[in-house]
Amino acid sequence: MKNTTQDIACIFDLDGVLVDTALYHYDAWKQLANSLGFDFTHAQNEQLKGVSRMRSLDMILKWGDVEKTEAEKEALAGLKNSWYVAMISKMTEAEVLPGSLKLLQDLKEQGIKIALGSASKNSGLILERTNLAHFFDAIVDGNTVSASKPDPEVFVKAAELLGALNKDCVVFEDAQAGVQAAIAAGMAIVGIGDAENLQGAQVVIKDLSEITIAEISALKK
Repeated sequence: MKNTTQDIACIFDLDGVLVDTALYHYDAWKQLANSLGFDFTHAQNEQLKGVSRMRSLDMILKWGDVEKTEAEKEALAGLKNSWYVAMISKMTEAEVLPGSLKLLQDLKEQGIKIALGSASKNSGLILERTNLAHFFDAIVDGNTVSASKPDPEVFVKAAELLGALNKDCVVFEDAQAGVQAAIAAGMAIVGIGDAENLQGAQVVIKDLSEITIAEISALKK
């Protein structure tokens, strides 16, 4: 028996899937690293995709061989976030990635439930600035979960809020940690980006313009 589109629910990561905020994260983390006396590379930034702010900071401090107290770490994370928020506050609809708007519109027209499943604590501001907030039936982000990817909590919670079974959900991710989280949740995965960075995704595409609702439905577990 074939799957119908009504059987599926879609859960989208935000950064690198719907909008391009990676450059802002990179610039803010690089500014922080430089202020501490060491550099931060694009390759290292790739390793932070889908990772929570505090875990990212721990990784960066380790790369720089810098030790800080918990209180100092909180202050540094807050400083980085203030720089990042200043950058994303100037975002516009022009920074929505190719294919994102049309796919969200098509899913909405067909009555398919849509959730956000992101590590970002600034998802509300980003969705507001890019005019995407109204597409989502549920938003789960870094403000509402305690465990970061590859823990599946963010996706499991999104499915619950949508009233969907895990096996009926298709996750859209650009990070290996996110792919691992979706696998742990028992969900299908569409990878966005390079296949070597998305091991375990059923299909990998350049952006959301390269997939249709019929293809998404066929991926369901």
